[in-house]
Amino acid sequence: MGVSTVTELKQSVSGKRTFRQSSSTRQVNDWPLTDVSSDLTVEVGSTHFALHKFPLVSRSGKIRKLISDSSRDSKPTRITIQNMPGGPESFELAAKFCYGLNIDLTIANVATLRCAAHHLQMTEEISDRNLESQSESYLKETVFTSITNSISVLHRCQSLLPVAEDIGLLTRIVSAIVSNVCKEQLTSGLSKLGHNKTTLVVKPHDWEKSIGILGLEFFQRVVSSLRTKGCKQETVCRILMNYAERNIADNVETKKQRAIVEAIVGLLPTQSRRSRMPMGFLSGLLKTSVAVSASAMCRGDLERRIAMQLDRAILEDLLIPAAVPNGSGSSSHLYDIDSASRIFSTFLNLNEDDEDDDEERDGCYEFGSPRSPKQSTMLKVSKLLDSYLVEIALDSNLTASKFIAIVELLPDHARAVNDGLYRAVDIFLKVHPNIKESERYRLCKTIDCQKLSQEACSHAAQNERLPVQMAVQVLYFEQIRLRNAMNGNQDQIFFGSIHGQYPQRSGSGVGSGAISPRDNYASVRRENRELKLEVARMRMRLTDLEKDHVSIRQELVKANPANKLLKSFTKKLSKLNSLFRMRDVKPMNPKAVSDARFLFQRRRRHSIS
Repeated sequence: MGVSTVTELKQSVSGKRTFRQSSSTRQVNDWPLTDVSSDLTVEVGSTHFALHKFPLVSRSGKIRKLISDSSRDSKPTRITIQNMPGGPESFELAAKFCYGLNIDLTIANVATLRCAAHHLQMTEEISDRNLESQSESYLKETVFTSITNSISVLHRCQSLLPVAEDIGLLTRIVSAIVSNVCKEQLTSGLSKLGHNKTTLVVKPHDWEKSIGILGLEFFQRVVSSLRTKGCKQETVCRILMNYAERNIADNVETKKQRAIVEAIVGLLPTQSRRSRMPMGFLSGLLKTSVAVSASAMCRGDLERRIAMQLDRAILEDLLIPAAVPNGSGSSSHLYDIDSASRIFSTFLNLNEDDEDDDEERDGCYEFGSPRSPKQSTMLKVSKLLDSYLVEIALDSNLTASKFIAIVELLPDHARAVNDGLYRAVDIFLKVHPNIKESERYRLCKTIDCQKLSQEACSHAAQNERLPVQMAVQVLYFEQIRLRNAMNGNQDQIFFGSIHGQYPQRSGSGVGSGAISPRDNYASVRRENRELKLEVARMRMRLTDLEKDHVSIRQELVKANPANKLLKSFTKKLSKLNSLFRMRDVKPMNPKAVSDARFLFQRRRRHSIS
């Protein structure tokens, strides 16, 4: 006779009598409590039960068949039950049911007892009100009517495979969950019709979080069924986010994390610009997929989803840490720049027809509006890209060619102001002082000087890291801007005098009514004369610059020895440095110098702005 672990009857909190594991072991002859000695030993795994034939064969068709097969040779005293669902514990409960002992069906054991009843053939054909029918009644009355209970029972079916699948228990539980969710969704929709939408607050349901206890296979099965039956996208999104939050961070194994991420991405709602999936969640999935080396299809799907909602993104969403190569302690780059580049490229190549359809459905803009949705979205993305460029410019391992490639992703018209781009380029030049002059020139060429603010122009004109050509160009456009402002204000004065309107002088301490038209006009003329004097001085300086440049050209043509050429060239460059206060100055062609005659005009405050 062997030793068996048995269970005890215990009064539960709710008043029901339930079973719990005993902390002690008893001899087999202590159970069942009867004066008749046992005549059958049942072996389940490593546990042996000393029982009686009659109670068992009266309820279990399988035990009846095993005894019948063994009686051909001799009187059976021992049988073995293999592949018992739930192991010895579930058999013990089933055996007590056969003896007529009171066992309580609960959420925790109903799936086990249902599978045990199937395995032991405890059906109505063998005996009335058998274990199979009792467990089925409990499933229908208590489990299938509740989403939370169904999820709990489904979770316990993980250890009951393949029996739970064979008897259709999994399919019925999943169907019950989906059916109840759809009913709840319909009820919630009807309740909204009877309430003011501004006062009704929709809260996530408890079952949306409890579904996170399911294994990945069962979770995929439930969510796929929910999507098939038309469950709301926001509900599916909340379920996916809760599951990811609960399971991805808790798993330390990269392989499991990769499987979870790829499964969640496969369950995301259909890609659309109107998707309700939060950008932060998509970005988090992409960062995790890069870290765990998920499939290229998985990462590509996430990148496209982010691109379709890029106007909702913030800088943090695009700062994707670069994956650490195997066997290496660190990555060559701070961020996965290729992934971000693909996101921006996808955004720019999105189907415009689909975009227009979404805009028409939104109904937020009128046809022909000067600030159309596409224009507004493009401006947001351009600011986001410039902020991203500022961040990655700090990466000392980033090559100039890759940085320029990202800069050139956006068309020229996409940037209303180039201050952000100028800041990114300036930081890149500061972090990468040894780049080639050709790359320096190409990088600065991406900046449209006409779109720089006055503060940026002031900085650029004195920035020693920029090529001299850019400084000249900045001053040139500043002069044009000043000239246009002067002409525009003179026209304003002339036409304003006709209509009796005159501009105010800032900082005068009195209003426009205290200044006569003659005094106002005289003041403007006086300031214009001062500006003309400044222009004349700059012309003289530019004339000197032109003479120096011609002298440099002549020496470059006449000089043959390389050392003599270098010495002369260096001497002339020093003169240019004293004027521009820059280090890296190249010789300019005659056309550039001729155009530069009218470039250098010092900006000053004037009263006709």
